[in-house]
Amino acid sequence: MTILAKLALTAVLVYAALCAALFLMQRRMLYVPDRTAVTPAEAGLEQAQEVTVTTADGLALTGWWLEAADDRPVLLYFQGNGGSIAGRAGKAEIMRTNGYSVLLAGYRGYGGNPGSPSEAGLIADGAAWLDHLLDRGFRPGQFVLYGESLGSGVATALAAERDVGAVVLEAPFSSIRAIAEKRYWFVPVRWLLRDPFDSLARIGRVTVPLLIVHGDADTLIPLEHGERLFAAANEPKRLEIIKGATHTSLVEAGAFLEVDRFLTDHEIAMRYR
Repeated sequence: MTILAKLALTAVLVYAALCAALFLMQRRMLYVPDRTAVTPAEAGLEQAQEVTVTTADGLALTGWWLEAADDRPVLLYFQGNGGSIAGRAGKAEIMRTNGYSVLLAGYRGYGGNPGSPSEAGLIADGAAWLDHLLDRGFRPGQFVLYGESLGSGVATALAAERDVGAVVLEAPFSSIRAIAEKRYWFVPVRWLLRDPFDSLARIGRVTVPLLIVHGDADTLIPLEHGERLFAAANEPKRLEIIKGATHTSLVEAGAFLEVDRFLTDHEIAMRYR
């Protein structure tokens, strides 16, 4: 074997090893859970209570229920890929003080919950939490699916199949595949990716009022993803671009004021009084 052939073979083997490593490690890269079990009181939400559901595949998950005094709709909140619902305590309190009850949906593998996250798994978790609200006596039109970042993929998947009142997507992606293909352009992402979360393919089946809020300074999931989803979505829909907001500063930059205005404009807050 010539030196050139040996170099070519080495390059092929190194590339194959890189692809294999990315394939095996992809879920560790996509899901970054804080697995620590935290009580609502420890997170500063003394008013919240722990609630549990059992998923279709038999996992017992814990989430937090935060009830407001007003009769505004319930926000079923799906977090992003990092941390746990404990890290969303401040956002949940903002929502509660604005009159919205909040159900912080615990994911498998997050916050002391059993199991390992995957696209199918998180969607199954979301379905269990949606059913929990029905078991509490709420009608589908009385709750709103609120998806943050990775949670936007969960909310979109559920809204494409289930009856809900409205959908709010905070800093959403068009798909995980689109992000991965740009970030890892040097590998065949389409053939390696296990959890594509293709919201762009699903958004056309969402027929309830849809709000997308995105920061124009978001470098993690650029604004173009939210714009692409918005263009493919059905009416009624609204895209609110928050000037200067990054991926993690939307609520601090006033995004929830837009959420409240949108739900009020579409009478989601008044429909069932």
